[in-house]
Amino acid sequence: MLPMPTINMAATGRNIVRLRETAGLTVRELQDIFGFATPQAIYKWQQGTAMPTIDNLVVLAAVLGVPIDRIIIIDGNRKAKISA
Repeated sequence: MLPMPTINMAATGRNIVRLRETAGLTVRELQDIFGFATPQAIYKWQQGTAMPTIDNLVVLAAVLGVPIDRIIIIDGNRKAKISA
């Protein structure tokens, strides 16, 4: 197996919290922006148990005022098996 970059979901979640707080937004405000009925998806993103979909990631980056690559934390040294 070759070393492949993988998303560090826990670090990405912590990063989403930090960026949200820096932007001065609450979870409730993000919930309203995304039109979610409940804040559960946002809490899952922040806890690192789920990732935003690509379209939600694009919106999140725009709302937070950062490029997408500033949201996602990549581990470049992990070995991952790639399957199709």
